[in-house]
This record gives sequence, structure tokens and C-alpha cells, in this order.
Amino acid sequence: MTRIQEKFQELKHRKQKAFIPYITLGDPDLETTHQLVLELEKSGADIIELGVPFSDPLADGPVIQRASERALRNGFSLKKGLKMVSEVRKQTALPLVLFSYYNPLFAYGLPALAKEARASGIDGFLITDLSVEEAQVPVGLIKEMGLDAVFLAAPTSTEERIEKIARFSSGFIYAVSRTGVTGMQKSISEEVRPLVDRIRAHSTLPVAVGFGISEPGQVQQIGRVADGVVVGSAIVRSIEENLGNPHLTERVGDFTRWLKGGG
Repeated sequence: MTRIQEKFQELKHRKQKAFIPYITLGDPDLETTHQLVLELEKSGADIIELGVPFSDPLADGPVIQRASERALRNGFSLKKGLKMVSEVRKQTALPLVLFSYYNPLFAYGLPALAKEARASGIDGFLITDLSVEEAQVPVGLIKEMGLDAVFLAAPTSTEERIEKIARFSSGFIYAVSRTGVTGMQKSISEEVRPLVDRIRAHSTLPVAVGFGISEPGQVQQIGRVADGVVVGSAIVRSIEENLGNPHLTERVGDFTRWLKGGG
């Protein structure tokens, strides 16, 4: 059983939902990412998604695009990112998911990357633009290393696509709360519950919902429907707002605690 699977099982036993923050690797630098992982764990994170910076992030809104730009400007490379993961892994047992477009992984070489990711302490991959039609070889390499492969399902996904997503996924399935790019929204889409129900008709895997979640009320709302809540842009914005602040990690931790518990 993977760390991701163990975490969802543990949360189910405790009748709790997974709180899954997303941060961009190397934003603003890898030392800060290291500290943020530990701070997010203290602040109530159950799983952390680590975004791989990419120069052409089509599905990302402006907040995450700027985070990618900052990381790349500061010399981020996937090799350096994995080295940081191996260092932070000595201090945490929290499941870590590598969240990436396919291009940077392909450029690195997926067979080598899957092996190195496993060795560094990564627990799973979420490749945003990998279609299920092209998934067999990449997913085979990922699962061969004992890692989970997480796929995105959207309100526009057909039943046939959701069935394929369910077949290829392990760990959990990421339900995109709405179509479009990432970013913060005031209200949660009415498409969330029907989408979660459609996924559950094809899979017994936990379902986590993300895209547009930025307030405690939304976190609680999603928690009533799904098994986990993913928060990305709101946390990345908190990092951006505290750039240059010597207490950046603590401020992001405070914001995360507020988001998770409304306190």
C-alpha cells in the first residue's frame, strides 16, 4: 500500500477529509519550498502537491503562472527539485505528489524520472495534460516503481473517459470543480456533486476536488461531497503576497490553518 493510499484509509477511519495544498517547487526558491512543506504539515496538510514549473502552463491561471516564472528565473531544475524532496523526506512522512505537465517529464526521461522520484520520496504523479488514450506506457512506468498515478476528471468528461480514468488511476482521482484555468472563485460550481457521483459510479478510489477553492466555507462545502479538497492558487497567492517577508512560511501556515479550519 502506498503512502497516499494509507493516508486516505487513515482519514476514512477517523471520518476526516484530506486537505491537499498545492505549491510550486522552487517558488521563490527550493529552500523556501523545503520549509513550506514542513510548515504545511504543521498547519494540517494531509498530502502535498508539488508543482513542476513549466514555461507554457496552459491550464494555470496567472497566480500559478507567476510562481512558475519565479522558480524558473531562480534556476529551478527537476534534478534540483528531486534533491530537495529527498532532503525534506528525512523530516516528513507526508505523501508528496509531483504535479506536472508532460513536457518537462518527457524531456527528463520518464523511465529515469520515475526511478529517481521513487528514490527521492515522491509518492505519486499527476500529469495534467496526459490523456488516458496515451497513458498506458507512462502509467506502467509510474506504477512499476510502486507510485500512484492520479488523473483529472472534469465536468465535461464523458462516461467513457471517466471509466478509463478510473481504470488507470491509483491513489485518488482529482475532480476538477469547473472547466477553464486554475484560480480563485467565490462560489463552488454546481457541477461538483454530479461529477463526484459520476466518478464514484466507476471507481472506489477516493475523490479529491480542486480548482477555485479559496475560502474555509468552500473547503467545508467540498468536504461534505468529496474525500479530499485541493487548494492551489489561494496558497500560492499567499506565498506571493509574502515575498520578501522573513516570516513567509509562518504567514502561509497561518493562512492554511484558516483555510482548513476557518479559525
